[in-house]
Amino acid sequence: MSQPPPYPPPPQQPGGFNPYLQPAPPQQQQQPVFGPSPVPGQPPAPAFQPPQPLGQRPATGGNPVGAIVLGLAASILVALLYTGLIAATYKEQSVTVANALYLAHALINGAVVGFLVGSVGRGNNGAGIGGAVIAALGAFFGYVNALPLIFALEETPKAAFDLLEHEPFLPAKLWWHNNTGGVDWLNLLGLVLAAAVAWGLCYVVGKRRRQA
Repeated sequence: MSQPPPYPPPPQQPGGFNPYLQPAPPQQQQQPVFGPSPVPGQPPAPAFQPPQPLGQRPATGGNPVGAIVLGLAASILVALLYTGLIAATYKEQSVTVANALYLAHALINGAVVGFLVGSVGRGNNGAGIGGAVIAALGAFFGYVNALPLIFALEETPKAAFDLLEHEPFLPAKLWWHNNTGGVDWLNLLGLVLAAAVAWGLCYVVGKRRRQA
């Protein structure tokens, strides 16, 4: 008959027999990877990545088409207001006041267009160039459209229509020439002023919008 051993057997360790009772090495836990299981013979699919928070989304490049449309509408509105002002007060204006109002209109038109285009377009180069052209055209047509309106108020709307039918470029000719028949450089300066203000303000506002 067999006798029981004089001492109990040592407990079995996870790593096998360990006569010196040394601690077992830590087992490496495999991190779970979200995604489909790899197929033999094909590269493993990329692991699932959670979506970015709302505050860390990359900034967009703006909407140049919407910026051009908005700038055009604003330029037309400012030009119409200037045309109405000239038609209502032209009799009381001196040459100095008329020139000052023209340059002020060019400045305001360029500032409004540049701010709106820069805010929506976010400094897009195409939008900035388009805004400069729109502001210059607004300064030009704001002055030119006042001439047939004044003629319609002094005569009749039909007379103004007949004048434009026979001389469609007469308002542009009067804008181009001064009282002595030479080139009116002040009117040309208004176009440059409107375009420069629109482009510069579009660039500054667009840059701040991108950094915001």
